[in-house]
Amino acid sequence: MDLNPDLAFVNAKLPSSLDRPAVIAMLNRILELELAGVVRYTHYALMVNGFGRIPIVAWLEEQASLGLSHAREVGELVTSMGGHPSLGIGPLLESQKHDVGEILRESLAHETGSLVAYYQLLALVEDRDVRLEDFARASICEELTHRDQVDKMLRRPGSSEPFVG
Repeated sequence: MDLNPDLAFVNAKLPSSLDRPAVIAMLNRILELELAGVVRYTHYALMVNGFGRIPIVAWLEEQASLGLSHAREVGELVTSMGGHPSLGIGPLLESQKHDVGEILRESLAHETGSLVAYYQLLALVEDRDVRLEDFARASICEELTHRDQVDKMLRRPGSSEPFVG
């Protein structure tokens, strides 16, 4: 019984149809968005005041931690593909209004932008790299969940209708 693996399979390269530079560029864009989320959610957590501060700050800090975890994972993918992780940070625009509703509306816009980037990554890697495809799909699921959480927080109490900006 031959237990040696098929060396051709072990040494196989990614399909040639994968556009590595485009994938690395998209991963770097996602990395920058995730890092912007870390800064954004950390800032928001510092700016919340009022009776509901403690649970809101805890949620915002959790989002910042998740963003950092995602950034690390994306950076590992960039370096695994032979790329150089970006030192940039995505857009950090804010309204300078720090009521919870405005913070959540800005968060919803940020989460939607990240979701779009993950869908763009999926389009680049679908049927070309199963690891990156699974990563993109899992990330899309997480971003949809984050967006849905923010949407629900923006709804009027008792309303089941999605938030309309």
